[in-house]
This record gives sequence, structure tokens and C-alpha cells, in this order.
Amino acid sequence: MTLRKRAIASAAVLAFALPAFAQPSPGPQPTPLPPAVAEPRDVAYPGVITVDVDATDLERRIFRVRQSIPVTAPGPMTILFPQWVPGGHSPRNPIYNIAGLTFRAGGETLRWTRDPVQVFAFHITPPAGARTVEVEFQHVTPTAGDQGRVLITPEMLNAQWVSLAMYPAGYYMRRIPVDASIRLPAGWGYGTALETASEADGLVRFRQVDFDTFTDSPLFAGKHFKRYDLDTSGKSPVRLNIVADRPELLAATPEQIEKHRELVRQADRLFGARHFDHYDFLLALTERMGGIGLEHHRSSENGTDPEYFTEWTKNAPARNLLPHEYAHSWDGKYRRPADLWRPTLNEPMRDSLLWVYEGQDQYWGFVLGARSGLVTKQQTLDALAMTAATYSEGRPGRQWRSVEDTTNDPILAGRRPIPWTSWQRSEDYYSEGQLVWLDVDTLIRERSGGKRSLDDFARAFFGVNDGEWKQPLTYDFDEVVRTLDKVQPYDWAKFLDEKLRQVSPEFPLAGVERGGYRLVYTDTPTDYWKDNEASRKIVDLTYSVGLTLNREARITGVLWDSPAFKAGLTVGDQLMAVNGIAYDAERFKEAITAAKAGGQPISVIVKDGDHFRTVAIDYRGGLRYPRLERIAGTPDRLSAIYAPRK
Repeated sequence: MTLRKRAIASAAVLAFALPAFAQPSPGPQPTPLPPAVAEPRDVAYPGVITVDVDATDLERRIFRVRQSIPVTAPGPMTILFPQWVPGGHSPRNPIYNIAGLTFRAGGETLRWTRDPVQVFAFHITPPAGARTVEVEFQHVTPTAGDQGRVLITPEMLNAQWVSLAMYPAGYYMRRIPVDASIRLPAGWGYGTALETASEADGLVRFRQVDFDTFTDSPLFAGKHFKRYDLDTSGKSPVRLNIVADRPELLAATPEQIEKHRELVRQADRLFGARHFDHYDFLLALTERMGGIGLEHHRSSENGTDPEYFTEWTKNAPARNLLPHEYAHSWDGKYRRPADLWRPTLNEPMRDSLLWVYEGQDQYWGFVLGARSGLVTKQQTLDALAMTAATYSEGRPGRQWRSVEDTTNDPILAGRRPIPWTSWQRSEDYYSEGQLVWLDVDTLIRERSGGKRSLDDFARAFFGVNDGEWKQPLTYDFDEVVRTLDKVQPYDWAKFLDEKLRQVSPEFPLAGVERGGYRLVYTDTPTDYWKDNEASRKIVDLTYSVGLTLNREARITGVLWDSPAFKAGLTVGDQLMAVNGIAYDAERFKEAITAAKAGGQPISVIVKDGDHFRTVAIDYRGGLRYPRLERIAGTPDRLSAIYAPRK
């Protein structure tokens, strides 16, 4: 008897033996799914779509969009709004802010239906003989911070084409030509990787590009605008385009701009090639428009402290942003994980190699920051100490969850706040990835006797095909391993598997120590730590009582299993008093120091909503802040890594 017949016979015997109430019943059955949206094809789209954006409604913060999309065949059409945001690594494009959507063709308004499964797809049927579908909608951007990232203020705006345009289904985005324009407020300057075809009375028309390049080329514009050329060598221009809340914030010194030029030179020396025909840093100095750090192939969106230039000595933590995003032109945009590249932004991406895309980029961001002089070597060491502390004491979630599994976080959590970051983990492929790549770099240096380093990997892996940028070059895990092995023979597959794919409770400090330093804690914070606290407007006591607070004394983070955790404190609680006296940050620190000498636990009065309670924090370790200490008699590899290349 065949297996199939045996299974049928067994089922018949079982059905006969079951009582009536246990007999299988029809029950609910799944509703058939609608026909799938047309698969994209790598063929030329027979027409040109247009995108015209009016960005002058500053008061209501509304982008008004008009498009024309050629009808290429009779019958139904499907129009797509991009779903996945490259660099955001998730299907987060804010379609919920699209309003007033209408489609017109052949002189009539068309009925549209949203696909019930692929909700970023809209189905229409143009009348016979119609040659073009006219699309109109408004992108109603947030008018307050609790609605999402603010994109428009009276002084500046950020036009992200990925949320300001639709496109026809059935084609690779790179095969769809686009003619685009934007109307800006009178007198505003702007920066974008798109090339200007004409400009008059605030109306800017751009040269035709494909839809892929178009959505990857956002625009910053502002009332207070300044542009600096960072490379005029003729190879491929690099520009720094700045918008600011106030004109005086644009006052960069020649020395500050020279450090940005050195960033470009140091990246050239690291990678040995460029994968852009020109590059535009878009930099917003603002506390009114939402902050951002988002990479693109020929540009990057950067929003940071308004006093980036004018309070230079106080904001070193903010100066890692531009090196990080610039390095992405090589790591992430040109060289891209194969499972992350998709022919359209409505095809699911997979994030499994973000520990290369973001983790190694995090590493290079700090390296290039130091080599360019945007930050000093000491500031870079102090920043590394903070990262090392996070992944030794500050991430107990390493006991149960691997780094690679956190590459799913952009999709799982959508970068929403979570209650127990230290235990749940959140996108740790960035900074634990940085420590892993430091481990790799120092291991290569050690095993090669200082003859080779991760710089050699960067040139071999990212520095290929100089001048090519129109098509990304994809890779997989095996290519990463092969390239590392060519630089320095070693069992890199096992190494990376143990560090990234497996749960690894061992502290990831081998690279720091092989670099010639050890992590220590003192009762005095580094200047970098203090600048970081000031820029984030927090008090960080993670490595003493185990919590961070904002300036209103509200708890913003609690370290899992720390003294604060054991005392029952949680995110959202507010400290009202310390040892019977009204809360003050310095008073709280004094109480922590006093408890070290003995005596009673620290007593705090906590407000939790409408409830008050008195809590005892039983902690006697004093204030603890991380820093790196030189290990005498060992090679100072970190200094070699951070030294500028000649």
C-alpha cells in the first residue's frame, strides 16, 4: 500500500472512531486572494512620467503633487506608491499622510480601489483611447512632532521624492524615465543630487532621470542657505549644502570647512574609488525640522544641532553623522547586500547583512571622522569607550539574542520606542557590528605583523569599478568571507558566525584590547560623555544606578537587572525627590557618591502617572563612567587606525 493510500485508510478509521461532536466540520475557509499585482520586468517603460511638486504652502506644511503617467496598454492599470524606504530598511513610507488622491483620464475622474493585500497599490481603468493618467494628491506632512518627523518649517523643508511620487506597476524602477519639477518659496536656496535643467521664479525643473535615481535624490531647501565646494579637482564634484534656522548659524570658519574637505580626501585614500558622478551633502542645522541621517548613493540627508559650526567645541558627538552617511555611498549603496536590493520599492527587502551595510559603515564613520580631524583621536577613543561599555554591561539582552537577529528590528519595531532596550535589544548591528569590525581589523593587523588591515578589505571590496554608479554591485556572506581571506587567511566564516549569528554572551572587547586599550570606569565623565549628555538633554547614570533621565527628571531608560530595575523603576517614571529633598541632577549624583561610603540606600520619591511612591535604590558603587586606558607594553593599534592617511 502506498503512503498516500495508507494515510487515507488511517483517516477513515479515525473518523469512524471519533464521537459525533469531534467529527471534522467544514468551518470557515480562507477567502481567495485577489490577483497579484504585476511583477516588475526589466524592460523599458514606453513613456515618461512627470512629477510636479508645489512646496510653497509653509503655513499648512503641505506638499501638493501633480503627475502624469502614460497609458501603455488598454484595460486596467495599477499605480504604486513606494512602500519600502532604502536606508530605513523597512516598509515605512508614510502613505497615511497621502490625501486628496484623484486619478483623471480622457476627461473624466476615474474610480480607484486600493489593493486589499498590497495596500500601497491602486487599481484604475482608464477609458478607451486615453493616453495619459493625471494623478493629483497632497502629502500632508506633520504639523507637530508627535505626528512624525517634521518636514516643513517657515525656514526650510525636506522634499523626499520617495513619498511625493507614484509609478506604474510592471517595470523595474530604473527603466522608468521621470521629468520632475518643484516650486519653492521665493528666494530660497536648495541642494539635491538631481541636476537642474532650468530655474525661474522659484520653479526648478530637473534633468530627466530614471525613477530609481529620482527617489534616491532628495532635496533640502531653505530661506537661509549656503553651499561649499568640498572637491573641485574635476574628478567628481562634492558639495556641502546647508540650510539653517537662522542666518548666523551658517557661519562656518575656513578651518571647519577644511576638515570636511579632508573627509573627502580621506575617503578617497580609504576606498580608492568613487561611485558617483557628483555628491551632495544635505545638512540642516535646526531644532525645528526633524532630525535625520539617511544615506543615498549621490547624497545624504543630515539634520543635526543648530550650533554645529558656532559651538564647535561642544558638539563633537554630532560630527560622526556626515562621515557615516558619506561612507554609505560605498558601503550600502554601491556595494549592496543581494537580499536587500530589489527592482522596485514595493518588493520586500531582507536585512540579514546589515551588520556589513550598517555595522562596518559605523566603523568607517568613526575612523574617517578621526582621520579627517572632524573629531580628535581622544574624542574617538572616548566614543569607543561608550560603545564598549554598552556591549559589556549595557546590553544584557546579548544573553538570549544574536546580533544578526537584530537586523530584523527595522521591520519588527519600525524604530518605535520600546520599554526595555537593554534586554530586548534594538538594531545592535550598528554599534556591536562596529566592535566586531574593530575585532577584525586588529586581528588582521596582528596576524599580518602590521602589513595589512581592514583598509585593504575596504579597497578590495568597496573600491572596485572606479566611476561606476548607475548599477549597484551586490554581494553575499560568502563574498565577504572570500575577500577577508584574500586580505588575511583565517577562518572568517567561523569567526563571523560566532560573533554575529550565534548568541554570544562574551563581552565583545577583543578588538579594543588588541588595539592596546582596556575599558575602565572612573567617577568622572569624559568631555565627550558630557557633550553627549548635553546634546541629548539627558543625565546618564547607566553604569551606576542603571538609568537615564531627561531634564524634567523623567526616566528615559532603565538597564535590565540594574539597581534601578530591582527598585521597580521604569521608563516614564519621574523622580520628584532624592533623600527627602526636591530632585536635582547634581543632588542625585551626590547621593550616589555618598551611598558609596556606607549608610542607607538612596531614597527617591517617584511619580508614576497620578501615583506617588517612595523607592529605595540599594546601590553602593558610586558614580561610574567609561573610558579607555592604555595597556602598557602593547602595540597602540587604535592610534594607527585613527591616524590620517597620507
